[in-house]
Amino acid sequence: MSQNLSKEKFKKAMLISRLLLTLTSTPPTDVRTMTRYDNWFVRFWRKVYNPLGFKKGYNFPLFFIFGGAMLGFSLARISYLNISGDAPSSFKTGAVTGEWFWYQSGIHRVGITLHLTTIVPAGVLMVFQFVPIIRYKAILFHRINGYLIIILATLGNIGAIMIARRAFGGTLATQSAVGYLVIATTIFMALAYYNIKRLQIDQHRAWMLRAMFALGTIITLRIIMALASGIISSIGSYSTVINCGEIEFIYANSPAALQSRYPTCVGGNNTDVVVKADINSPFGEEQKASMVLTFGMAWWVAIAMHAVGVEVYLRLTAAEGERLRGVSCEMQRKAGMRSPGSAGLTGDRLGDVGKWEAPRETA
Repeated sequence: MSQNLSKEKFKKAMLISRLLLTLTSTPPTDVRTMTRYDNWFVRFWRKVYNPLGFKKGYNFPLFFIFGGAMLGFSLARISYLNISGDAPSSFKTGAVTGEWFWYQSGIHRVGITLHLTTIVPAGVLMVFQFVPIIRYKAILFHRINGYLIIILATLGNIGAIMIARRAFGGTLATQSAVGYLVIATTIFMALAYYNIKRLQIDQHRAWMLRAMFALGTIITLRIIMALASGIISSIGSYSTVINCGEIEFIYANSPAALQSRYPTCVGGNNTDVVVKADINSPFGEEQKASMVLTFGMAWWVAIAMHAVGVEVYLRLTAAEGERLRGVSCEMQRKAGMRSPGSAGLTGDRLGDVGKWEAPRETA
């Protein structure tokens, strides 16, 4: 009798201990719901981003910031497709002071026309590539849009090379930044294209993100340039050279002012004159001088920031990359490809990384 009682007590004690362990390790459903999800702000944003296909809370704010910046910048530049018009919003009237001198005709006119008419539409279209619901529900649009972006961005790069010598003064810093971005974005887009043809979705995602972040430096550089122009203008000891033809073009309606300020440039010649850099100056050439000095520098800083930023993002979302690699593995296996999961350009094929193995659920 006493043994039976002791057994019953032991069973009850074990049951209570298991119950306590369950309660301490896994909170009740209502507690989890209350602490995690019972938040009006979270519920509101979920109603906003869930219909767009976003499943993780951190993705939508990043898309809203970076995608919104690209979309806003591109839409603001649509008026620049009117290259030579006299409207206040055309490129001719909206360009940096004196820069239209170089774009009136010749190769630079062809270059700026090609660049603007391709890269501006590409900037609008690329935003839609990162809306998840489009990738899930409108895959044909996603594919066609991707081809369009690659073609337009490539043509835009050709136009950028053609105008690099005169864009914002065409300094060596500016020309080298243009050259780097043309090479980098072309390689990135080519790798993204190759990987999607090999059904390597994880690598396609990574290389397209790198390409789009590189193209987005044109926005960040303007913020840096504005800050830097203000700083060097306040210092007051910076200056640069501007071509006399451009100076004479700026003073076309004020020959007396040209004679007074830049007598060397009277008559239009191909020499350069020193111009003070001051963004707050009433003289347009001095405002431009501050931008000429800072444009190339700002671009390289933006390139470094974006290059680091996209790699950090890819590392922080490594789980998503691994998930997509598992999806790629299944698709490649069904397509009869060799080395499912590594049919594209993956690290385990190119480096000394250990061979990738498919997760159990996709094996």
